[in-house]
Amino acid sequence: MIASEGELRGLMRASLDGDTAAYRVVLDRLSRHLRAFYRGKLARIGRSPAEVEDLVQDALMTIHTRRHTYDVDQPFTPWVQAIARYKLIDYLRRTRASMADVPIEAAGDFEAQDDHAGAESAHDLDQLLARLPEKMRRAIRYVKLDGLSVAEAASRCGMSESAIKVSVHRGLKAMAAVISQGRGR
Repeated sequence: MIASEGELRGLMRASLDGDTAAYRVVLDRLSRHLRAFYRGKLARIGRSPAEVEDLVQDALMTIHTRRHTYDVDQPFTPWVQAIARYKLIDYLRRTRASMADVPIEAAGDFEAQDDHAGAESAHDLDQLLARLPEKMRRAIRYVKLDGLSVAEAASRCGMSESAIKVSVHRGLKAMAAVISQGRGR
């Protein structure tokens, strides 16, 4: 998935030490690699290319909120690849895709992981969400965090389904911009 392990690993180490410029570079490079990864996986199972961006943003949010779990003494790309695979599987489950349609290489090896984000990550996410208008914040929380369908979120928010989709997309884009600028801490 990612060819420059050494460079990315060094950038991630620097970013964990507070180098926001390095963190911006990591997120930029990862977004390109994740986009290509998801585009290929979804195309193989006949899914829409429009779904790629949601997966990329979801994976980047997870990388951001769980960056403290990365062990700098370990390779970086397998850590990112594991997140990308889990996000793909979760997305396909949420969208009720038949697991029979998923190529075996997309499933990857499942290993036990601690899925509980630390208090620091939850705090970071809350800070990012707090920057958004209420409608965007609720749409993201319902769809991306609570796992509700777009229709269910629309019903709860009193908005149309397309308004929910737009709010989620724009909100995630705004959050990603804050993260990439290093102001999301």
